[in-house]
Amino acid sequence: MGGTDDKEAPPSGSVAQDDAASESSCYATEDDEDTLIHLGPKMSIREHLEKDKDDESLRRWKEQLLGSVDVSQVEEIQEPDVKILSLAIISAGRSDIVLEIPESGNPKGPWFTLKEGSKYNLKFSIKVSNDIVCGLKYTNQVWKTGLKVDNSKEMLGTFSPQAEPYTHVMPEEVTPSGFIARGNYSAKTKFVDDDNKCYLELNYTFDIQKDWAK
Repeated sequence: MGGTDDKEAPPSGSVAQDDAASESSCYATEDDEDTLIHLGPKMSIREHLEKDKDDESLRRWKEQLLGSVDVSQVEEIQEPDVKILSLAIISAGRSDIVLEIPESGNPKGPWFTLKEGSKYNLKFSIKVSNDIVCGLKYTNQVWKTGLKVDNSKEMLGTFSPQAEPYTHVMPEEVTPSGFIARGNYSAKTKFVDDDNKCYLELNYTFDIQKDWAK
């Protein structure tokens, strides 16, 4: 939300395993921020299990990914239901800033305040139902006085449906500092999959100041 450079990192944490990349139909390659190359058609959970069923390693990975999902109760085609339950800003030495997500996706007024020169991480809580969501990605664009100052991208990974939410912590960032860095920023944050389907879009403003908000 407050970085300064373009970036893209591989899937990390609880949302994806390294060997998941072998399931190539679940990933897309980017040419730029608006263009995605589609590597395969939408498949249901049952189709995912049937595909490459003779490949023992892929079969084990898919069963692990699906966990306790009762495939017999799943319809042939269901769209994944992805909900971003919460966003939080984590910074050492202070309480987490937990941000409520409004129904409109447009928080009113400055949504939060960051301290200049501070280190922080973003943490997402994500609930997935119905079907596998492939290549879920976080994108973030930031403007100050009409000039774009940040264009960030982070691949979160592939998620199977499960009862408990997933938690993903983003890599550490550092807010800019100095007189020019302080002030009000506008931002657009989106969560999209490898078919460029958007599950949440947030348009908001935030501040960078000498200290955290009281």
